[in-house]
Amino acid sequence: MTDSAALPSTATQALAQAAWRIRRYALRMGEVQGQGYIGQALGWADVLAVAYRHALTLRPREPEWEGRDRFLLSHGHYAIAHYAALIEAGVIDESELETYGGDDSRLPMSGMAAYTPGMEISGGSLGQGLVIAVGMALGLKQKKNPAFVYNSMSDGELDEGSTWEAAMAAAHHRLDNLVCLVDINNQQADGPSSKVLGFEPLADKWAAFGWHVQRVDGNDLPAVLSAFDAARGLRDAKPRVILFDTLMGKGVPFLEQREKNHFIRVDPPEWQQALTILDASRPEPSTEGALA
Repeated sequence: MTDSAALPSTATQALAQAAWRIRRYALRMGEVQGQGYIGQALGWADVLAVAYRHALTLRPREPEWEGRDRFLLSHGHYAIAHYAALIEAGVIDESELETYGGDDSRLPMSGMAAYTPGMEISGGSLGQGLVIAVGMALGLKQKKNPAFVYNSMSDGELDEGSTWEAAMAAAHHRLDNLVCLVDINNQQADGPSSKVLGFEPLADKWAAFGWHVQRVDGNDLPAVLSAFDAARGLRDAKPRVILFDTLMGKGVPFLEQREKNHFIRVDPPEWQQALTILDASRPEPSTEGALA
């Protein structure tokens, strides 16, 4: 992990390149099946780039190394995004993306720990990830393991009572090794999240539950970078939450503009169109190597 304040512009460019590759890997996997949770992958790519190329302590070829930071994918339907990040991090080989969602693939359409290296839990039963993360963080504390636990979740999970029970428990146990990452894209299967069940004022709610709270634009890479570093560097015995406002389909305008993009079916010619658009916006190459 590196302090973002000390990062040269070339290193920030390296993160932008990583986010671009994550989006591209996700699109390529989506093309294999002709459908998927592509909107979420494109919107969450900047957060994943900072997580896997800057914040997390990992050994890519030793995904079960005891000293690793744990990254829990509570919203298991974001698996396509997580696989793209694991490819970017070197945990999974790029050649495997062609198997996405297929028989005997290590990359099923919903995240499953038994199948995929680097997948800490089988997510998808929404509202469970933070519960598990609290248990993991408490266990690491008891073992005096300095690793962090990151829980990646969606705004739809804010509807679940188990989320708030876990939030109370985390504050009670002063789990300063726990960072919750919430994707506020205002979209779930039944419509806009804020209309299904209103959740604002969200920052005030988390603060009232005893958490250190930040809210940033999840598609503003420097803001994401600073938020991760602030969460990890905080000298306060509180769990941390970062609320990321993101845009579904980020980077591909015709997907950004779809009214319903929770689960996207894309016509065959549109996959190449999406890749062409993404390639046209490729960030300037960096001269930096991989970020710690």
